[in-house]
Amino acid sequence: MSDNRDDRYEDGVFLGTVDTMVVDDHILTMAINRPAKFNGFTPQMMDDMVDAFTRLHEDPDLWVGVIHANGDHFTAGLDLPRWSERMKGGGEGERRGGRIDPTALGRACSKPIISAVKGITYTLGIEMMLAGDIVIAADDCRFRQHEPLRGIHATGGATIRMVQRGGWGNAMYHLLTSDEFGAEEALRCGFVQEVVGVDEVYPRALELAGVICEGAPLAVQATKASSRRYVVDGERAAIEAFNGTQAELAATDDFTEGIASFVERRPPKFAGR
Repeated sequence: MSDNRDDRYEDGVFLGTVDTMVVDDHILTMAINRPAKFNGFTPQMMDDMVDAFTRLHEDPDLWVGVIHANGDHFTAGLDLPRWSERMKGGGEGERRGGRIDPTALGRACSKPIISAVKGITYTLGIEMMLAGDIVIAADDCRFRQHEPLRGIHATGGATIRMVQRGGWGNAMYHLLTSDEFGAEEALRCGFVQEVVGVDEVYPRALELAGVICEGAPLAVQATKASSRRYVVDGERAAIEAFNGTQAELAATDDFTEGIASFVERRPPKFAGR
């Protein structure tokens, strides 16, 4: 993300940022910051998010990511007029090359991602949260995938992951009708994992990130990779990778620490190596 906020204005309009902060040494928070426009995503904001995801993926000292938003709403989705040129070009640049795609349709982040969503959480907001791993939703959430009402269809993963999380009927019910639904319906469908008060959503996401950080980070990442391998490549591929991955983990210092902490009846102190 650029440190110069002046280059984020166009004709007096703030183009938004995604602001990052490291919490408790190992948690990277990513704050969507364009509240005056319901956090509608500009291409510049997506570039920031790609930068943040790539940093999280590549930095061995960062173990968990938390996405949240400034203001009352998570995001109204793409600021479509500002995306028209990229769309006409046939794709979004963040999916190309070796950088990390926040929708996980290109290169996916290896670290756990928790999304703390609230208020309006439309289109891209749903797609980013479902591309992550765990979603904490405020009880005031309003979800909607309404691309067909704009003459397009969802290309950020909703047509895939709403089926994976909620099943065909639930996915089609919301994708084809372009309806707005709330946090309890999202919980019923499996799109979110917890519903809390709006003031609790970000603290709860941080708390859960801290719990995940109690585990050995390489083992946590291997666990996510195994589940993703099953989803992408199938059951046999996931099974065939079990023994090799376990042998790699058993050769780490963290495995030695895990055994020592068990024998000594104390909490482990993992280092990620």
